[in-house]
Amino acid sequence: MEKKKINIAISGLNNVDSPGPGIPVIRALRESKLYDVTIIGLSYDSYEPGLYMEGMTDITYQIPFPSAGQEALLNRLAYIQQHNPIDVLIPNFDAELFNFIKLADRLKKEMGIHTFLPTVEQFEERHKANLPEWGEKYNIAVPKSRMIHSVYEIANLHHSFTYPLVIKGKYYDAGIAYNHDQAVGHFNKISAKWGLPIIVQEFLKGTEVNVTAIGDGKGNMIGAIPMRKQVITDKGKAWAGITLDDPTLLDFAAHLFKETHWRGPCELEMIKTAEGKLYIIELNPRFPAWVYLAVGAGQNHPEAIVSMALGETVTPFTTYESGKMFIRYSWDLICDLKSFETISTRGELKL
Repeated sequence: MEKKKINIAISGLNNVDSPGPGIPVIRALRESKLYDVTIIGLSYDSYEPGLYMEGMTDITYQIPFPSAGQEALLNRLAYIQQHNPIDVLIPNFDAELFNFIKLADRLKKEMGIHTFLPTVEQFEERHKANLPEWGEKYNIAVPKSRMIHSVYEIANLHHSFTYPLVIKGKYYDAGIAYNHDQAVGHFNKISAKWGLPIIVQEFLKGTEVNVTAIGDGKGNMIGAIPMRKQVITDKGKAWAGITLDDPTLLDFAAHLFKETHWRGPCELEMIKTAEGKLYIIELNPRFPAWVYLAVGAGQNHPEAIVSMALGETVTPFTTYESGKMFIRYSWDLICDLKSFETISTRGELKL
């Protein structure tokens, strides 16, 4: 079967120690059996390694930071569309998703750019700060948590929590605090980087397990791969992981999709206690940085998202290989200063 030629825009090119999902998503699409892809990179910073990696993006454009607002983003995408038309766009950062979700209808109607993203309601209600209400609404077990806006609120946490506690940023970063002083330290560090509010969450003893999954927005789970982290960085990121043969994780994920009607990709971060009970501690509304493991295990989730964005029928994945591992590695990428100067001054780069 001849592959369909298609232009796909991808963000999240910061392939560093806390990597974005962009590069693994691109790798997955380069291996697509359905599409002959041209990759248009979308970057925020001239130091994102994905800009300079041979064989990844065909051309890259800088786009405004999410704080610049939706109109600035729309204008930049209109410029890109004039020079390198985009068929499908896959955003990969939490902080940028709200703008893309709000613009999804206009992108399709005014520019012909297709996306497959959660709704605004789905995106907002699964925020870490809203997790208790979200869990109660959909009958999903979640740890007790509370949102705080001031470091002085930590002194009163002992009335409703016991140490250790998990201190989390609204977008990224988390730390385990075993006493008041550690909680203050984590609060100050995370809030300085990601702002307020900060989420205080009950610490659950157990094994952390993750699932990368995709939903069709109608209550069906199109694909899911469960994974356990084997090596974890000091930022809590998986540096190595292995696919698991655990039907309870898949049943849990299927229940979540049935109840929430989640639309698009997501990562479920869960704790499995010694008694076997599962708690969801985060639902990340985009592909995880380890999504290429799904491809290695037999499910190409980015390819499926492209098909659904285009309105094509996708048959749910039913099998995958357990015992497949990924091990992340560092690589010194050598590039010319001229390339750096080009993206920094012109806002676009073609290797």
